Amino acid sequence: MAVAVKKLKSTSFHGHKEWFTEVNSIGQLHPNLIKLIGYCLEVENQFLVYEFMPKGSLENHLFKRGPQGPQSLSWEIRIKVAIGAARGLCFLHEAKPHAIYLDFKASNILLDAEFNAKISDYGPSKAAAARKYVATGRLTAKNDVYSFGVVLLELLSGRRAIDRKKICTEQILVNWAKPFLGDKKQLFRIMDKNLKGQYPQKGAYTVATLALKCLSTEAKFRPKMAEVLATLEQLVNPKMTHFVI
Repeated sequence: MAVAVKKLKSTSFHGHKEWFTEVNSIGQLHPNLIKLIGYCLEVENQFLVYEFMPKGSLENHLFKRGPQGPQSLSWEIRIKVAIGAARGLCFLHEAKPHAIYLDFKASNILLDAEFNAKISDYGPSKAAAARKYVATGRLTAKNDVYSFGVVLLELLSGRRAIDRKKICTEQILVNWAKPFLGDKKQLFRIMDKNLKGQYPQKGAYTVATLALKCLSTEAKFRPKMAEVLATLEQLVNPKMTHFVI
C-alpha cells in the first residue's frame, strides 16, 4: 500500500491514542476527508501515516511549475475539486460536535488519481482550538467560508492569495479581484490565462458571485457551507455552453 508519512515536531502531537482513534473515525465517515491509517508515538519519532494522494495538492497544480511547465487544470476539474472540498468542509461543519477547520487553503486540498478532492490536516485538535475561540465570539464557521472564498478566487484566477512578485495593487488577490467579481463584462480580467478561455461564461460568473458572497467583510452576510455546496453542485450541468475570449 502506498502511503504518505508526515513527521511531526515533538510539541505538535498530543501523544494520545484517543486522538488517533477519533481522527481515524472521522476520516472513515466521509470520502472527501483524508484517511489517517496509522501513527508512531515514539518520543523522537512522531509520525502520522495517511492514505496516498497521487495527484498531490491543489496548490501544486495551480501555482508550481513541473518539468513540462505549468500543470493547468481544466474548468471541469476545477469545479470538481471545489465541489469535493466543499463537501468535506460542509461535513465537518455539520458534524456533532462540529469542527471549524481554521486553516483551509489550497495546500490542504489533496487530489487522488481521478482529481477527487480530499481535505487534510483536520481533526479534534483543530475542533478544540476552534471551540476556544468560538467561546470568545472571535471565530465561527463563517471564517472557513471566507477561506473557501479565497480558494475559489485562486481557482478562477490561477493566482496565489498573496504574491509579492506582483505589482503593489495586485499582491493581495482578494483586494485586486473583488471589484471584478460582480461584473460580467469585466470578469475576464481575473480569469486564469491557462484556461485559454475554455470555460462557461455563466458558470464562471456564478462562481465569481459565490466567491464575492463568501468574502463579505461582515461574517453574517456570508453563506453557510451547505449553501455554497448547493450552488457549486448546480454547475455540473451539461447544458452550459462554453465560449472563447
